Amino acid sequence: MRRGLVHVLAWLLATGAAVTLSWWGVHTVMAGTAYEPPRALPVAAAGAATRRPQSPAPEPPASPTVPPSPSGSPSSGSPAATPSRAPAPATASASPTVAASAAGRVRAYDTDGGRAVFDLGASSATLVSATPGTGWSMQVWRTTAWIRVEFARDADRVSVFCTWHDGPPRVQIGTY
Repeated sequence: MRRGLVHVLAWLLATGAAVTLSWWGVHTVMAGTAYEPPRALPVAAAGAATRRPQSPAPEPPASPTVPPSPSGSPSSGSPAATPSRAPAPATASASPTVAASAAGRVRAYDTDGGRAVFDLGASSATLVSATPGTGWSMQVWRTTAWIRVEFARDADRVSVFCTWHDGPPRVQIGTY
């Protein structure tokens, strides 16, 4: 009986050591290759602090609206499926992070879903960077008159919409 107990104990120790060694090896390799989402470089602002534009209370569902492109047809990057609810637009009136650039002014808009940075010129705008927050995904649509960055997580959506088709660039943030 004692001999059988010694064999079982030896087998348990050897198995435990092998499992521990295997786990440690796999953990070490995976820790070095784990995916971390890329982070956008911060836009340097001369003493300006990043502030979040406040969004209004959610509105009831309505039909979605997308500004028309100058040609009247959707761009090749337009989404195939139309969302079931429209964003509740909120003009970004809070002070976003600002930095000067040669083409215009660079502004960063922080939202619950991520951060979008635009270079706003006198009559057009360009997307500098867009970085989704942890757990969020991102999609970008561009035309000659507007840029839309949408952050998505499960059923939550946050859109940062920059338009300049009928005047200087302006940015609206909507959640739906």
